[in-house]
Amino acid sequence: MPPVGWWLDASRSGGQIVEQAVHVLDLARLLVGEVSMVHAVPADNSVDGEVDRATAAVLRFAGGAAGLLATSCLLAHKHRVGLEVCADGIALELSETRLVVDGERVVEDDGQAKTRVDREFINAVQGKPADVRVPYREALRTHRLALALARSAAERRPVTLDD
Repeated sequence: MPPVGWWLDASRSGGQIVEQAVHVLDLARLLVGEVSMVHAVPADNSVDGEVDRATAAVLRFAGGAAGLLATSCLLAHKHRVGLEVCADGIALELSETRLVVDGERVVEDDGQAKTRVDREFINAVQGKPADVRVPYREALRTHRLALALARSAAERRPVTLDD
């Protein structure tokens, strides 16, 4: 859980899916494609007005693939952030610091990638030249996906996404 007071307030942070898991959703869209339906189920241990402490979700991709998303802010430390993809003939594990293909470590980051991405984001916000590689329209599509998941969790029902 981020150590800032506004983060627990769902109306200010958007919740864990919108504020944190959105990055994993962005990567899933890039690798698997658009999502057509989501069904998110929050844990029953949240306080009214605060973010859900844990959420599990099923995603149906437009191309026919199925996905699972699990989020939690129950720990005092970061446990794991990443994406696993199992497709015909290949398995990928992606995290903030490495890429593993079929169980073989392929890329190991020295920790600088996250710092560089943060720097480019700050440059963009400040109106300075920035190496932003995702067009605004794509970022908005991912944001809408995260909002659909948050709505599904709040309404306790599946949500279909428009094209």
